[in-house]
Amino acid sequence: MKIKLKKYKKVKSTNDIALKLIKKNNSCPMLVTSEQQTNGRGRVGKKWISEKGNLFISLFFKLDQKKINFKQFAVLNAFLLKKVISKNISKKIRIKWPNDILFNKKKFCGILQELIKFNNFDYLIVGIGLNTNIAPENKSFKSTCLKNILKKKVNNQKIMKDILIAYEKLLSEKNKFSFVDLKRKYK
Repeated sequence: MKIKLKKYKKVKSTNDIALKLIKKNNSCPMLVTSEQQTNGRGRVGKKWISEKGNLFISLFFKLDQKKINFKQFAVLNAFLLKKVISKNISKKIRIKWPNDILFNKKKFCGILQELIKFNNFDYLIVGIGLNTNIAPENKSFKSTCLKNILKKKVNNQKIMKDILIAYEKLLSEKNKFSFVDLKRKYK
């Protein structure tokens, strides 16, 4: 399933932009990205520190919760992102459930899922903050970035394209396979 791409220079939050696009009747799957995010959000009202040079994306699509529900998608998102990032990193990364990806107990990726009901449809917004080139200072937890792990600058466009392709595949498969089959495939 093809996902449209929408790029911005600077936004408050890519999830906020995704919500606005849904409310403007954009019902086809879309990936929103921005070079800069001034008010990134994490789970339970936490702030995502968004350093320019890192990757900020939100993906949204219609969700049929009878097939795969919100909580099951949280599992699939984490596995999918771990798999995509692992292609670029030969080192061992792990998932801290439900929404963080870590290297050596340091966080470098956060996932924020939001479920929106609009025009009698459920939409899932998957926000992804990926510290690619800058490790933000955070008092709550230790963080790192892919550049520090790989010892070289990371190409955000390449990783974004890899994520886009992986989600296009997942969205094509989500109606053909059960959650258990998809979990096994992406794990």
